[in-house]
Amino acid sequence: MGIRTREFGKTPAGEKVTMYTISNARGMSAEIIDFGAVLVGLEVPDAQGRIEDVVLGFDTLEGYLDNPAYFGTTVGPNANRIGGAAFELEGVRYEIQKNDGENNCHSHRQQGYHKRMWQAEVSDNGVKFSLEDEDGSLGFPGNRKMSVTYTLDEDNRLILQYHGSSDKDTIINMTNHSYFNLEGHKSGSIEGHVLRMAASHYTPTSRDLIPTGEIAGVAGTPMDFTTPHAIGERIDESFEPLALAGGYDHNWVLDDWNGELRLFAEVTAPGAGRRMKVYTTLPGVQLYAGSGLAPTEGKDGAVYGKRSGFCLETQYYPDTANKPEFPSAVFGPDREYVSTTVFAFA
Repeated sequence: MGIRTREFGKTPAGEKVTMYTISNARGMSAEIIDFGAVLVGLEVPDAQGRIEDVVLGFDTLEGYLDNPAYFGTTVGPNANRIGGAAFELEGVRYEIQKNDGENNCHSHRQQGYHKRMWQAEVSDNGVKFSLEDEDGSLGFPGNRKMSVTYTLDEDNRLILQYHGSSDKDTIINMTNHSYFNLEGHKSGSIEGHVLRMAASHYTPTSRDLIPTGEIAGVAGTPMDFTTPHAIGERIDESFEPLALAGGYDHNWVLDDWNGELRLFAEVTAPGAGRRMKVYTTLPGVQLYAGSGLAPTEGKDGAVYGKRSGFCLETQYYPDTANKPEFPSAVFGPDREYVSTTVFAFA
């Protein structure tokens, strides 16, 4: 087990960006930078010990300065969508960036937490990234202190622990936006990956992908991953939610949520002999199958195109800020934000 550092470039403002590489004794390693607290690389052995990098990304900082697909990023203060790019807390209306039609997606495209410098603190087998944000920044209330800690253990588990506090009630809903391809980041389509999720319901959306407020059952639909299915098996079926999103880009409601860490997803790449199990303390997950990925040159000269990676973004439900019937993502002086997500490989 060890952590190495190296310079990864400088921001346009002249800030030095550092990459932290966490390694274990089993051949697995994770590369994270302090710009955006981005997971740049994740090298994982297969059943024969062959090691591949299983997350999409860029070789240089320049890719992450733009990064419209949010490869590997820590998204905040609010991940996913807020309808009308506004919400109300304690009788006060807050307006945020309209960056997805009339709505907001991922807080702010240019100044969200995925484009900020985080302060890094190294431990024996992990790195804690922290930042502070002032009241009114990006349109959100409260002076906030945020952190995400990446830890890699000897069981080939990458553990992400989030913490947030605010002196006013505010919206905090963080996620990691890594795109996975368990056959290796250069391997093309993930449609053959087999997924199972402990989620018997999902949140249908309007045409602009804002949840309607309904909690709908997945039984009998292409949204049903309670038994294993290849991601591409039903993705193009004639089913209105899939047509609206161009494939899978929806929030699933995790069964029996109680805030404890529990297994909710298992993904296998039959051709690669790799399996990933995902655990979370959060009530929802956005499965995004990469249908909207425009051809992008990534690491090692790879060109990432449509459905060349999938995301499992653990979260509070989209537009929970405007849906009191959804689990609340309001945090403040009386309620700190704490969550954990684990990506475990075998």
